[in-house]
Amino acid sequence: MSARRRRLVAVVTAVMIGLGGQAAAGAASIPAVAVAAGDPASAAVAAGGPAPAALAGPSALAATAPPPGTGDPARAAEYWLDEYGIRQAWQTTRGKGVTIAVIDTGIGRSPVEFSGAVVGGADFSGAGSSDGRTPVGAVDANHGSWVASLAAARGTGADTGMIGVAPEANLLSLSIGFGAASSVPFVQQVADAMKWAVDHGADIINLSFTTNTLTWDPSWDDAFQYAFDHDVVVVVAAGNKGSGTEEVGAPATIPGVLTVGGVNRAGTASEQASTQGITIGISAPSEQLLGVSADGQLVVWDGTSGAAPIVAGIAALVRSAHPDLDADNVINRIIKTARPAAAATKVPDEKYGYGLIDANAAVSVSVASVNSNPMGSLSDWIRLYRRADAGPQPTPTSSPVTIEQLPAAETLDRRSPLLPSVDTLLYGTVPLVGVTLTAILVALGVTAAARRIRSERAPRTPSR
Repeated sequence: MSARRRRLVAVVTAVMIGLGGQAAAGAASIPAVAVAAGDPASAAVAAGGPAPAALAGPSALAATAPPPGTGDPARAAEYWLDEYGIRQAWQTTRGKGVTIAVIDTGIGRSPVEFSGAVVGGADFSGAGSSDGRTPVGAVDANHGSWVASLAAARGTGADTGMIGVAPEANLLSLSIGFGAASSVPFVQQVADAMKWAVDHGADIINLSFTTNTLTWDPSWDDAFQYAFDHDVVVVVAAGNKGSGTEEVGAPATIPGVLTVGGVNRAGTASEQASTQGITIGISAPSEQLLGVSADGQLVVWDGTSGAAPIVAGIAALVRSAHPDLDADNVINRIIKTARPAAAATKVPDEKYGYGLIDANAAVSVSVASVNSNPMGSLSDWIRLYRRADAGPQPTPTSSPVTIEQLPAAETLDRRSPLLPSVDTLLYGTVPLVGVTLTAILVALGVTAAARRIRSERAPRTPSR
């Protein structure tokens, strides 16, 4: 197993405070309430198939104090709400009527922030509960809850507790297991979860993991195409250099998905909590993110695992504000309204994609419609590289030719090959007998003549 596939363990401290918002000594108003030890940014290969070499975050945990006098510490720590136009977008919509499927390690039942948010779920790991709400994995168990909280957490009150980007959107909790957490092949878990999500009303699917390989199992062809065919937006985390992802890997390389890169507070590509690749479509914050753990505690964490659900939440805002738009145009609206990244050298850029996400612009700006997914076509890719059938064979245009029936074959009498036929008697046996008799007669004549000649030459005995 390569170094990038090994589990990375980082013991990082986060400052403890009370759930009621009281700061711990020396921590002022820092909202993180848990110490996170053991970085689930990397997972081992699952039995029977490739597993994500890295959950797309967190690559580290950090604790940062929000500006003084900003009220609730959790809300104050969510800098992306103001800096990326999300609060402004809420004046138009908060995501009502849209469903986001989170295919991850499961969304915990305990947190108040998820009350009324999770409307369905299922387990595909074989290690969780049937509703997908039991966290899966010894190390990665909280990952699904962190991701879901960024997308659609409800908060703990009107102005308290962590709130997601689309706080009125619904969530589906689809639990899968990374590495040894499940005996079911990872590719099968994802494929089955994708189809279940589509069949149960998902408008957006969030995938916060990577396999660290450019290619993917053919079973994902059908699963992802099934989502695209049913007008579902698929948002994928690019991965993190800090956990060994030097360039984007599947599913971020699959045509048609919206791949999300990560930036720091300054809007510059994160050195540890992001990666690079030509399939990156948009960038969002991936450092100093807040997350609700499965037990209700708050953590501050890094990774494109968090950047992806921020974008998934914004996609929910767009779909809620513009219910007539199909998935292709939702994606197009997000990338076309992106703010330019100062450090980008081109558009799209391998680190930033089309730029930095702008929720308010994505919801409110007028954008020309498109007829295809700007992130590519999986069906076209399959035809080119999987050598799939191009379609039904063309119908012949020429008239059929009628062939007359051939005459019946002559029937032959079956007899033993040892018995003579008429032909063998006529052309073989009779001539042979005639020649033989002639030869015998000639031989007898010659013999008789020879005897006569000898007898005439023999001396006669004198008579007395």
